[in-house]
Amino acid sequence: MRLHRNLVFTVIDSLMAIFNEGEYADKVVARALKKDKRWGSSDRKFVAETIYEIVRWKRLYMEIAEVRDPLDRDKIWRIFAVWAVLRGINLPDWKYFEGTPVRRIKGRFDELSKIRKFKESIPDWMDELGAKELGEEIWSKELAAQNQQAEVILRVNTLKTTKEKLRAILMDLNIDTYPSKEYEDALILKERANVFMTQAFKDGLFEVQDASSQLVAYFLDVKPGMRVVDTCAGAGGKTLHMASLMENKGQLIAMDIYESKLKQLKLRAKRNGVHNVEFRVIDSTKVIKKLHEKADRVLIDAPCSGLGVLKRNPDSKWKLQPEFIDNIKKVQAEVLENYSKIVKPGGKMVYATCSVLPSENEEQIKHFLTTEAGKNFTFVKDKKVLAYESGFDGFYMALLERKM
Repeated sequence: MRLHRNLVFTVIDSLMAIFNEGEYADKVVARALKKDKRWGSSDRKFVAETIYEIVRWKRLYMEIAEVRDPLDRDKIWRIFAVWAVLRGINLPDWKYFEGTPVRRIKGRFDELSKIRKFKESIPDWMDELGAKELGEEIWSKELAAQNQQAEVILRVNTLKTTKEKLRAILMDLNIDTYPSKEYEDALILKERANVFMTQAFKDGLFEVQDASSQLVAYFLDVKPGMRVVDTCAGAGGKTLHMASLMENKGQLIAMDIYESKLKQLKLRAKRNGVHNVEFRVIDSTKVIKKLHEKADRVLIDAPCSGLGVLKRNPDSKWKLQPEFIDNIKKVQAEVLENYSKIVKPGGKMVYATCSVLPSENEEQIKHFLTTEAGKNFTFVKDKKVLAYESGFDGFYMALLERKM
């Protein structure tokens, strides 16, 4: 592979923004890909994948390059050189690569690969927490899986098409997909492609949604004609899936504390042909109180650490702090306490997170069932999805039923 100056400079600029300015990798990559309209698909692929690779392996590469935070431009060039050497790329005769110790880089990689926190490129505190909660063996497997590149998974919008029809439409665009027996509405791309530019996406025939996330709407057992509340809807991937399972019949209330996210959801709902959704901003306790004991089904897709989706968001390894985990557990307990009151007697509720930590999942449910609000519920079942077993995102969901 030959390194092209303009592509490499874009990667370096992007890494500066992610590591030093706290910007999110996905936003930085999206911006980088718009930089030069003359770039072909291989150029764009190089920029996106290189940025994500270096973000994912930041700690390992820093250790090999012998640099420490804060990372100035020179240090990021040294990290890039490590990435290139380990990929077997011949370094061009640029001043940034002068004196790069190629043999030493390979030797350090071999040494550090024997130590998990370096091998899997993760902060000490996160490694210790994961090992404590999941055990050394499972945590090691999970970390290795979370360092793989995430697959692109589509969720077929059954309000507008079928899996077979969508697959044929995409095949005509040279986008090859395959179905999965375990995930009813999923199509998995054989190779990464920019599906957002297709007419099929613009027509609302599918959404991009990980296979694990697609399990949640089925787990909640929504049916046409029900009143369903999605309490932490965000931009609404699960809301839209529930709407399709409800066949646009009944009432689906999408709630969030952020109005901007609900505005995004409105646009997505329109594109998807979804018209049974109401949007409500949680700007006071009254919004929740009005719905007390009114819903057949309630989804609490709770805020969490996101430790089940590191393969999708590798930069979160460097943004997360231990105190955030402690705080988010308190928020999860409050959300369960408050939003569970929306479920009517005989109704059902799902608590879900994209974390793999028992303290955010099973233990939260166990604690909830001992509270005043939780005593009104019966535990039905739960499901824990680990990335190393499924190949998809780490996820947790628990189904509870309100007593009559």
